[in-house]
Amino acid sequence: MRLSFKITALTAALSASVSGHAFAAESVEVLHWWTSGGEAAAVGVLKDDLQKKGVSWQDMPVAGGGGEAATTTLKARVAAGNPPTAAQLLGMAVNEWSEQGLLGDLTSVAQKEGWDKVVPDQIKQFAVHDGKWQAVPVNIHRPNWLWINAKVFKDNGLEPPKTWDEFNAVAEKLKAKGITPLAHGGQPWQDTTIFDDVVLGLGGPEFYKKAIIELDETALGSDTMVKVFDQMRKIRGYVDPNFSGRDWNLATGMVLKGDAAMQLMGDWAKGEIVKAGMKPGVDILCVTAPGTEGSFLFNTDFLAMFPVGADKVDAQTKLASSVMSPEFQQAFNLVKGSIPARSDVPGDKFDACAQKSMADLKTAEKAGTLMGSLAHGHAEPASIQRAIFDVVTQHINSDMSSKDAVSALISSIQAAK
Repeated sequence: MRLSFKITALTAALSASVSGHAFAAESVEVLHWWTSGGEAAAVGVLKDDLQKKGVSWQDMPVAGGGGEAATTTLKARVAAGNPPTAAQLLGMAVNEWSEQGLLGDLTSVAQKEGWDKVVPDQIKQFAVHDGKWQAVPVNIHRPNWLWINAKVFKDNGLEPPKTWDEFNAVAEKLKAKGITPLAHGGQPWQDTTIFDDVVLGLGGPEFYKKAIIELDETALGSDTMVKVFDQMRKIRGYVDPNFSGRDWNLATGMVLKGDAAMQLMGDWAKGEIVKAGMKPGVDILCVTAPGTEGSFLFNTDFLAMFPVGADKVDAQTKLASSVMSPEFQQAFNLVKGSIPARSDVPGDKFDACAQKSMADLKTAEKAGTLMGSLAHGHAEPASIQRAIFDVVTQHINSDMSSKDAVSALISSIQAAK
């Protein structure tokens, strides 16, 4: 679904920002959904960095891990002619706002600071449009992680699963002992995070590209996709009965406390691990989701910049420059759990999980297996993403057969195109 706003909304916004005096001249208003404990700590790093440069931070957090509530708020702000200085967006959303001509231009500071040379091409394709930098990448997240409570596995003589068959075997052993195998929150984006992992883990990177990125109907209707939904049905049997609607960080908390053994979730879970005083890679093991070793699904948080009045340009430029500085990229991502969007930031201060992520990113770049995550807004436009969300979530929460799910998937995608 393309954004329905007109350029006139931005014209009104420019007038409002020039005449209004709600904030000091050197201030930025940032709309985001970094609201969990670990995420809020990461935002604090950016606030502190800007304050050192004389720029105050006007915070506009909108809770909701998938960003849907924040997107709704942003649309209303822009429609009213009152956009924030910047907003947290995922890749495909940046593209949609750019196509409407509603984003600002950061090319001058980007050229001055050489961003082109240090950001991977797969990330840059979302930040640069028609040769203009319009958003700054804050990080690179990897959704295809499996987090494991090391003590639960050690106490039960289990090894981390490398394939989905191994995952099922481990889960059955845990279930037989009365231990919840998988912590999960029943929200569409969380359901589809697992779906991404299963598509990639069972089908491999070429199948993921065909089915998820290219929407090839032969791949979508294949026996492999039927097997994907078969595996999703098995996974549904490994979560506790109270999973519906649970926020992701609460599911992470289950693994930290030993109430569940594993979680399939992106590396933002590390922020919760660290906040709880535990060590990623030691207390909570990090392994790639079953079958996905050698591939790297990514999602990147961007701060997209909106046109502002002349009195706000300097502060907005400082915000963009701060986000792209090596110092900030290191400090922020150490707290957030992600890895820097810049390829020139050393990894020596990062934990073992992040160091593996950095090494795997480079390997995937060379192999052509660095791919955008569907669940996290880097594979398809919002309309198609939501269509797939609906089918995946309907399947998980019903007795729909795998073959019926495949048929529904194809029909929903066609209708959304």
